[in-house]
Amino acid sequence: MEATVALVTGAGRGMGRSCATALAGAADVLVLADLDEAGLAVAAGELAGSCGTVVPVVLDVSDAAALAALAEQIGGLGRLGPIAHAAGISPTMADWRRVLGVDLVGSALLVEALTPLVTDGTAMVLFASMAAHLMAQGIAPEVDLALDEPRHPDHLERVLAAFGPTIEDTGMAYSLAKRGVQRLARATAIAWGPRGGRICSVSPGMIDTPQGRQEAAAQPGMTMLLEHSPIHRFGTAEELAAVVAFLTSPAASFLTGTDVLVDGGVVAAIEALTAQAG
Repeated sequence: MEATVALVTGAGRGMGRSCATALAGAADVLVLADLDEAGLAVAAGELAGSCGTVVPVVLDVSDAAALAALAEQIGGLGRLGPIAHAAGISPTMADWRRVLGVDLVGSALLVEALTPLVTDGTAMVLFASMAAHLMAQGIAPEVDLALDEPRHPDHLERVLAAFGPTIEDTGMAYSLAKRGVQRLARATAIAWGPRGGRICSVSPGMIDTPQGRQEAAAQPGMTMLLEHSPIHRFGTAEELAAVVAFLTSPAASFLTGTDVLVDGGVVAAIEALTAQAG
């Protein structure tokens, strides 16, 4: 029987690392990808023995050639099964162009590279964000049109022209990139359906990871969001990974083309406050 291959990007730490643990038992081969070579080596060592084979791959998810090579490697290992695309950067880590280039364009490049491998049982989760839900109102149609073409050679310029110079704020760029990821999952579901594949996005809220703590320290407004959360705490990477494991499992076989918000109720609370204020 052909081996089943699972892929987790951003597997070196945080939510990606927890997703790797959660998906290890769902495949014969676990491919771990990350730009952080040291973190990747630690993750691969800790997960060795949790499934048949662990294959670490150092790569930048915005590098199309590297992703093509990754897809070729996976194709030689077996049949593509669950995928968790957790790799990405947050607003404090780069300028607006890099944020869009990694979080949205990188997601589109990975989807494109993996599409020829999609078969019955392939199920992918793209990582979006609560931030995309919080900015969902009032987005002009031309902005979505620009976001929907991340592989266009003038993608960044088209998004800038559609949204305006405020996109140079990295928090705004991040929110737009993650909105684009949600829309990418919806569009890809239609293309993957005939192949037997499924794809969803997941939108984490405030998750207690090194990257999440870095953002919370840099953005005082996140304290207000936490105060309004019905659960009144940060989520854990393990809680998020459990959702990803479900979405990529046979138990979620009727789920595709949708976004799952995992935010402890923050968006619901903010929407209620906004309605009361209005």
